[in-house]
Amino acid sequence: MTPRSNLPTRPSLPAQLLTAIERAGYYPALVADVVAEALVTDGVLSYVVHPETTFDHDSVRRHVTVLVLTERRLIIVHADDHSQNPHGNEEVATATSESIPLGFVRGIMLTHVVSDPRNYVPGSLGREVTLTLGWGTVSRIDLLPATCGDPACEADHGFEGSIASDDLVLRISADADGAQSLGQAKDFAAALSARIGH
Repeated sequence: MTPRSNLPTRPSLPAQLLTAIERAGYYPALVADVVAEALVTDGVLSYVVHPETTFDHDSVRRHVTVLVLTERRLIIVHADDHSQNPHGNEEVATATSESIPLGFVRGIMLTHVVSDPRNYVPGSLGREVTLTLGWGTVSRIDLLPATCGDPACEADHGFEGSIASDDLVLRISADADGAQSLGQAKDFAAALSARIGH
């Protein structure tokens, strides 16, 4: 007789999320298992699946990022090709999940890229967005020398700058990723915005 596990039973991923993971094409069975494990028993409210390929000198690296919103958490799963393979020619992938309580999400920024803004059609919002999420893990400091406005002044005015939190940045384009992916990213940003800051 097999001993019964004390772990909670994991629900199946929604069919649409599984389809999006399969469409991304990067080891879908592995990515789906990591997402399901990270969810534990939480249900999926909204999601984004974003595949990306980068070219680095003489190598091509594939990545996929999956964002999942639940009632309590933001789940982030990132899978990519392992950069230092100790096994020679054998392929190795790494898949990491991160679980952030919604109360820790500090901000959502959605940047709309609009071509030909003079002829902008109201309600269209362009064919590309950049989704930036911050929860305090990564902060960037941008510093510039401070000036007084006098071009002849040689005094040291110190520095001025800004601190920005951008733990995750995804660029989604309808032309590269498809109109459905662009719409999914916008829906995800709206759903997450509605649930943070309470």
